[in-house]
Amino acid sequence: MSFRGAPSASLRAGSGYEESPDARCWMRSLAALGMATLAIAWAAGASAQWPERPVHMIVPFPAGSSPDLVARLVTEKLAPALGQPVVVENRPGAGGNLGTALVARAAPDGYTLGFSIPGPLAVNAVLYKKMEYDPFKDLAPVCLVAASPNLLVVDPKLNVHSVRELVALARSQPGKLNYGSVGNGSASHLTMELFKESAGIDIVHVPYPGSPQVNTAILSGQVAAGFVVPATAMPLVESGRLKALAVTTSVRSAVLPEYPTMAEAGYPEVVSTAWQGIVAPAKTPAPIVERLSRELIAIVKSDEVRERLGRLYFQPIGSSPSGLAHLMRAEVERWGKVIRMTGATAD
Repeated sequence: MSFRGAPSASLRAGSGYEESPDARCWMRSLAALGMATLAIAWAAGASAQWPERPVHMIVPFPAGSSPDLVARLVTEKLAPALGQPVVVENRPGAGGNLGTALVARAAPDGYTLGFSIPGPLAVNAVLYKKMEYDPFKDLAPVCLVAASPNLLVVDPKLNVHSVRELVALARSQPGKLNYGSVGNGSASHLTMELFKESAGIDIVHVPYPGSPQVNTAILSGQVAAGFVVPATAMPLVESGRLKALAVTTSVRSAVLPEYPTMAEAGYPEVVSTAWQGIVAPAKTPAPIVERLSRELIAIVKSDEVRERLGRLYFQPIGSSPSGLAHLMRAEVERWGKVIRMTGATAD
């Protein structure tokens, strides 16, 4: 029996047979095809059985920060959906790059995920001259979880009651006031840089590991102001320890309708959202990413989680992987222009 397309082997008298070069090439191709088929079958089997042990969710910001709060809320519901514990690990540092790099370098097997914000997932690719990972090559988007306005807060001891009064104070003391952010490339950093450019003021940037540290710095007088997420700031605002001036949404926020927008204060270009998403290492099997996305969308859209996110001043979203991928690229384009315009740096 012969097979069409199969190379022949030449016979040598008294010594069995000798494969022709074509035959050897053909056999190697068959072996490679067999190995590839086995690898695909193994990956499919592993994906079908996943997860068989705890899943780790790396949050590249400190405990008590807004990504940490939302991550713990979501993972509380994700664990029973997967049938395995989901362990939150806080790995802050380098504006979120440190922990996100750990996700990028992890095995793409579905057991290491990342929960992060615009800086590490998009903007830092433009802001930093060198990074240990490429968010668009080394990470696989899974789900856009939620978004929140940024809230401009100040030290009540400044005795300013509006954005205009803050601008007047800053103009009277150029280079004398400081502002805090949750790290280079974060929405809190770039939003203030955009505000500075728009208002023509000089306020010095001081980065911190997370929003609790920014709030503490304002309370202690180390910095005068900051754009922070309401989840960590509003308890301090309600107690009178921080003063809130405006939100960064284009129209009044549904979660904070009592506060004016930056546009109402005269700065319509100062618009930003503090969104949060989940990623996996690149090359994580598609069935795992798809299942994670499906489970997360159901969790985020559930009545209980929507209500709990609302209490943290977050709007629940729950997008597909492609939705998060699109947002990541759009943020690089948008904030890249701001970085070039303002001269913002990672320093």
